[in-house]
Amino acid sequence: MTELQSVELTLAATFILSLVGLVAAFVFWKFVFKQDTGDDKMRSISDAIREGGEAFLKRQNTTIFLLSIVFAGAIFGFYTWRGMPAFNITMAFLTGAVCSGLAGYIGMYVSLRSNIRTASAARSSLNKALQVALRGGAVSGMCVVAMSLLGVLGLFLAFDGTKIFSMELMSPEGKATPESIELIRKIANQIVGFGFGASFVALFAQLGGGIYTKAADVGADLVGKVEAGIPEDDPRNPAVIADLVGDNVGDCAGRGADLFESTAAENVGAIILAAALVQANPQIGVKAIFFPLLARAFGIVASIVGVFLVSMKSEDEDPMHALNRGYYVTTVGAIIGFLAAVLFLLDKAEGKWWYFVAGLVGIATSFAFVWITQYYTEYKYRPVQSIADACKTGAATNIIMGFAVALECTAAPVLVISAAILISYWCGSHTNHGGLFGTAVATMGMLSTAGYILAMDTFGPITDNAGGIIEMSEQPEEIRKKTDRLDAVGNTTKALTKGYAIGSAALAAFLLFSAYLEEATDIVKAKWGALGDTQKVAAEAWSGFDTVNIGKVPVFVGGLLGAALCFLFASFAIKAVGRAAFDVIEAVREQFRNKPGIMQGTEKPDYARCVDIVTRGALRSMIVPGVVAVAVPVLVGWSFGFMPESLDIVHGAASTRPPFSTLGIESVAALLMVGTIAGILLATVLNNGGGAWDNAKKYIETGVHGGKKSEAHKAAVVGDTVGDPFKDTAGPSLHVLIKLLATITLVFVPLFVH
Repeated sequence: MTELQSVELTLAATFILSLVGLVAAFVFWKFVFKQDTGDDKMRSISDAIREGGEAFLKRQNTTIFLLSIVFAGAIFGFYTWRGMPAFNITMAFLTGAVCSGLAGYIGMYVSLRSNIRTASAARSSLNKALQVALRGGAVSGMCVVAMSLLGVLGLFLAFDGTKIFSMELMSPEGKATPESIELIRKIANQIVGFGFGASFVALFAQLGGGIYTKAADVGADLVGKVEAGIPEDDPRNPAVIADLVGDNVGDCAGRGADLFESTAAENVGAIILAAALVQANPQIGVKAIFFPLLARAFGIVASIVGVFLVSMKSEDEDPMHALNRGYYVTTVGAIIGFLAAVLFLLDKAEGKWWYFVAGLVGIATSFAFVWITQYYTEYKYRPVQSIADACKTGAATNIIMGFAVALECTAAPVLVISAAILISYWCGSHTNHGGLFGTAVATMGMLSTAGYILAMDTFGPITDNAGGIIEMSEQPEEIRKKTDRLDAVGNTTKALTKGYAIGSAALAAFLLFSAYLEEATDIVKAKWGALGDTQKVAAEAWSGFDTVNIGKVPVFVGGLLGAALCFLFASFAIKAVGRAAFDVIEAVREQFRNKPGIMQGTEKPDYARCVDIVTRGALRSMIVPGVVAVAVPVLVGWSFGFMPESLDIVHGAASTRPPFSTLGIESVAALLMVGTIAGILLATVLNNGGGAWDNAKKYIETGVHGGKKSEAHKAAVVGDTVGDPFKDTAGPSLHVLIKLLATITLVFVPLFVH
């Protein structure tokens, strides 16, 4: 088979398998929608949740769409001003933005209709309810992964990618030429806009959804549970519908957009590094550049099989065991797919088996993150139990112990990430200039099960809503016990997928950081070589940005700004929850005062008012942190590029470095590097700390330390309330911020050279 035929077959297989993912999503959708929707009372509650969720998403997407148009105009204007092709990268940005928004919308659309069907299924069978909830989540999972692949593939072909099939760019034997490899690199650099568009929308979607869900949750818990002493999801709580809506807009719409941008950005970054590998090792062949797409496409098939096979062995089995079996099947399928992709596309690479090992490292990393998150957030282990014990002496000791656990839980994930990067780089280094591509392969391995992981994540809010519908419609206690079991599993899957998300964000950020240095090197060499023939020779001899000298003062300052940005961003997110929650609390208190019949069940609460309060609060509060996150790296790169050469402390002869300042590029590299490190650690603290506080409360609710309504329980509710914006607003938003920093700098790197 010639090189040309291999490329054609790879792209065709990627396209077909992506379509298979969309077909599977449709099959799951049909399965869910043919299920029973319960009685009239259940449907009235479900309709209220659906209307609130869709109203919020419509208003949020309108705001994000307007921001995207403004930023697309800025990108087009900047590239036009620089005399660079502006249309392609602007269209890639808008395509990524639309696809990311669509991914979030699909996830929430199905979730808002799966909750009532899961609740109704629980009346007859726990296993049926489990399958309805998971397959409802799988609609989002399959669409996200398939659309990210189709987006990259479609843009590649639209941006003159078909030219690689022309005989002018192929040798007579059908092999790739340096011109064809250069064309692919050029197209990949334009498709970077796709990842940035996805990141841009994901940031605002995760921020807005996270602020909404936790403002409603905090308001409902503090007034309902603590002050009024009524159970969770009690229909007398005016904020209960807003709380149930929040589960969808945060965990479905927000996380759907989050994982879409993870997969999209990773696809683009891996192609850039693969092109660099092939340029250094022409004998590998141009087909290796498309390895990331084919490997990910096989992951779709593995996820589909895993979801289809999930079933409980009996009604008494722990539902988590059934979900774990599906995850194991998905993992095995992903490994087989990786092996096939390596044998077909990397067959001519020296040390090809080491790339397969790098993929296994990525898969093992995802397992490790799941286990670590489970240990620090499940109440059958020491960390959460120690927080519950601290509740016996009040809220203050609960906060102290919870924060200590949150800080402790950073060590193990860092060790895992460090080992994964080191081992995968070593595996890749068996090929000339292949170390960075080895880390890209590990990232692909970790994200190969993304379809199944997202299905498990969306499973959480679906089962949470199902439990609320059962509670509010006053179904028999035995049915509530079934949905409680599913809800407990859903809480676990949400915590596990947050751990998975931060692990994949860490590996993807390193991959994108490497891609940034590759692209920056290309841009500097092009500008340097344009200064004349003598300079062109010097530019070709230059090794590029293989290191970042943090000893340079501006570069060090750039790193400081990157770390500070993560903390400032988290502060904005948490304060936004506090402000919106304050308004909800005041509104709920006012309704209890003015409508005393609510507590007796003779008057109906005004649910719509609380929904409107958190909607307006979330949309108003998401703009400032989002704009700051986008603006800081661009401003640092642009302004630091004007700094005097006296600050550009270098070693070696002037002929060995560019004849113009590269401080803008290097300072942004430090911002990326240090910002990524700080963001990973802070997100881990917030995610696991919040999850530990949440499950300490649930542990006490099982009956320990006096159970519900005890003094220990009141202290635990305070800790849970503090942890809510940590784990569901600031933490998940930091995942997106880490990758946004990389994608935005990839797009704007030409701005950093003056």
